[in-house]
Amino acid sequence: MVCTLSGIRLPSVPSVYKSSGSSFHGDRRHANVSLPLKKRSFSLAASEKVLVPGGQSDGFSSSTDQLETADTVSEDPHVLHAVDSLKMEEDDDIEDDDNFVELQKNSVSSLLVGEGGKANDVETSIPLDKTSSENNVARRRSIPPPGTGQRIYEIDPPLRRHREHLDYRYGQYKRMREAIDKYEGGLEVLSRGYEKFGFIRSATGITYREWAPGAKSASLIGDFNNWSPNADIMTQNEFGIWEIFLPNNADGSPPIPHGSRVKIRMDTPSGIKDSIPAWIKFSVQASGEIPYNGIYYDPPEEEKYVFQHPQPKRPKSLRIYESHVGMSSTEPIINTYANFRDDVLPRIKRLGYNAVQIMAIQEHSYYASFGYHVTNFFAPSSRFGTPDDLKSLIDRAHELGLLVLMDIVHSHSSSNTLDGLNMFDGTDSHYFHSGSRGYHWMWDSRLFNYGNWEVLRFLLSNVRWWLDEYKFDGFRFDGVTSMMYTHHGLQVAFTGNYNEYFGYATDVDAVVYLMLVNDLVHGLFPEAVTVGEDVSGMPAFCIPVQDGGIGFDYRLHMAIADKWIELLKKKDEDWVMGEIVHTLTNRRWSEKCISYAESHDQALVGDKTVAFWLMDKDMYDFMALDRPSTPLIDRGIALHKMIRLVTMGLGGEGYLNFMGNEFGHPEWIDFPRADQRLPNGKVVPGNNSSFDKCRRRFDLGDAEYLRYHGMQEFDQAMQHLEETYGFMTSEHQYVSRKDEGDKIIVFERGDLVFVFNFHWTNSYSDYQVGCFKPGKYKIVLDSDNKLFGGFNRLDHNVEYFASGGWYDDRPHSFLVYAPCRTAVVYALAKDELKPVKD
Repeated sequence: MVCTLSGIRLPSVPSVYKSSGSSFHGDRRHANVSLPLKKRSFSLAASEKVLVPGGQSDGFSSSTDQLETADTVSEDPHVLHAVDSLKMEEDDDIEDDDNFVELQKNSVSSLLVGEGGKANDVETSIPLDKTSSENNVARRRSIPPPGTGQRIYEIDPPLRRHREHLDYRYGQYKRMREAIDKYEGGLEVLSRGYEKFGFIRSATGITYREWAPGAKSASLIGDFNNWSPNADIMTQNEFGIWEIFLPNNADGSPPIPHGSRVKIRMDTPSGIKDSIPAWIKFSVQASGEIPYNGIYYDPPEEEKYVFQHPQPKRPKSLRIYESHVGMSSTEPIINTYANFRDDVLPRIKRLGYNAVQIMAIQEHSYYASFGYHVTNFFAPSSRFGTPDDLKSLIDRAHELGLLVLMDIVHSHSSSNTLDGLNMFDGTDSHYFHSGSRGYHWMWDSRLFNYGNWEVLRFLLSNVRWWLDEYKFDGFRFDGVTSMMYTHHGLQVAFTGNYNEYFGYATDVDAVVYLMLVNDLVHGLFPEAVTVGEDVSGMPAFCIPVQDGGIGFDYRLHMAIADKWIELLKKKDEDWVMGEIVHTLTNRRWSEKCISYAESHDQALVGDKTVAFWLMDKDMYDFMALDRPSTPLIDRGIALHKMIRLVTMGLGGEGYLNFMGNEFGHPEWIDFPRADQRLPNGKVVPGNNSSFDKCRRRFDLGDAEYLRYHGMQEFDQAMQHLEETYGFMTSEHQYVSRKDEGDKIIVFERGDLVFVFNFHWTNSYSDYQVGCFKPGKYKIVLDSDNKLFGGFNRLDHNVEYFASGGWYDDRPHSFLVYAPCRTAVVYALAKDELKPVKD
């Protein structure tokens, strides 16, 4: 399908292009709003960072009341103080500008403070149109001030041994908040940068502003002025901001028509270059062209999408369906926002998930980057349709009661120089760190300087934009581990030793940014959800900022998927029940996690999905119910269900599944790729730009004559089990048995008792399982149900009565039949129970 917008062709199958060789792998009510100083940045000098060395592993505090607890070892009590003599008292204030300048040691904001700490004379306001101002007043919300930051030491006492570093970090966060309050009027104002930068429409015309201090000259070019570099020359102020005002046409029409292609031409230290505006709201790749073009997107009021449905309240437990719009069709094409809205969203609702997490929303010129090499941060990907199409998708999801989370990428940026931010003003250090620190050697991408004031404005405004304009319900922040450490978590094996988190390798600027962004989101959008992708296990990651934490709602429990892949490479008899339980439960007390058996990461070309690890090539020939099965298929289907249920049952307070994996999607994901020549001359073969493996075969899971259908039905039953019983958020969790000989795991969560028999041949009659509460229990979920591709070895009419007497350290117990390779869930029958699936 080819969409058009004012003469611009939106290709359904864009060119697979990448420069520099990518790889997989916010009412302005404050009259004193100021503008940035030229070429200055707000960063923490290396000499100001605090190192607290010494000591051994602090381990992880158990998040459950079960038997699994991590060991803790006392650290060396001797610590080194900060290398500089700066005292970071938690309630210190900035007494005057001079002290503030001295505090930052010449690295004060690129916005506002001049020599001697005196505020520069700057324009006192930027006119906005009346409608915009009224809207801003209406939506103005409050962001609470910083707290004391001390409660983390009560939650996690071992952190006291790293108080020097943590108090320093919180001191830097408080100073940044105070500076933002003083010079911007607060985070709420700073996060509305999109009302000042980029294209701003008013009643009299269009103002365009861009921060590009390195440029020597600049002009706005595009279809509207026949791309003439001499027609609309911009002027620069002393803060590095280029600006031009275009008055309306004589007939009152806007000077730039909706849908026009636009770029900024700059004479830079690196030469003349045409770039897409950094704050562009839409960009497309024209037919026959490689770089993208910025699009002035401002449809007439009667054509703008108007949201019809309220945003759902945050559910107690998150069940996330991770998805990618482009590859959500059963056909080998790039799917659209409209098709995803009409075809996929109802499926997600029917399956029982309550949130959809969408990848690859921010524009990215290289499709095969899976959306992680972002070129235009404020623009939704044009491959899938228009911005209004995306709004329609989100509105439909809200109508269905689904939260919509965005997979947002603030950990790095595409290295493209023509359609991205790299070398935007011709300098290496514009939005990013200069030199090697500004390049991610594995991802071939640029790394933001989170200590720079304008970078903070850009990224915080970006988060606000997606929440305000598109009504997203939250974010999954990608690559947070890479942000928090100067080594980016590469070639580092995190062991849980607290010294690994608090030292010179910690990027305090980045951590402070994450604290600010969580302040912003939770202050202005209290129902919004933030999930952080952190593999390191950073302590206090999911503790509120006012308590001294980083502020995320959830951490992705990434170690679980790695453990399953590790086990799938072993024989069944080598699976250790204690290892499984420890991996699933090894998370920090009071910090919520999203668990998953596999995400998109495990489905990429070169790897295998869990289903393919289990069944391999047999999936091609033996998944039809009218044909005999094989031992490999029987084993694979049984374990596929068990792996998912035990992950959901023990792994966290939320659950995630990548689309298609609910029914054991065969094979891998391979984006269309042409041959790629590396700098060393080596050629990486492509796939002839094929879309065959870049789609989802939902028809397989829907086909009742295929064994895929049974796995899909079981996944649906899991979601409805959680909806009915809310076990993932229950405070009661107890593992009563990890039997290595029997290969049995028994645990309680809420009023449910889970019994897993991982043995490949042994079934057990009258198997005694402990429980906490007395009474009658009945089966509410059985992986061996024929509906789920099982063998129907259990009678669901049987009632199980728990008798007194301690067993497995539990006050009561009952007897069950535990067939081999099955997972059965028993519920306390307070009233008559109806199985989730019968």
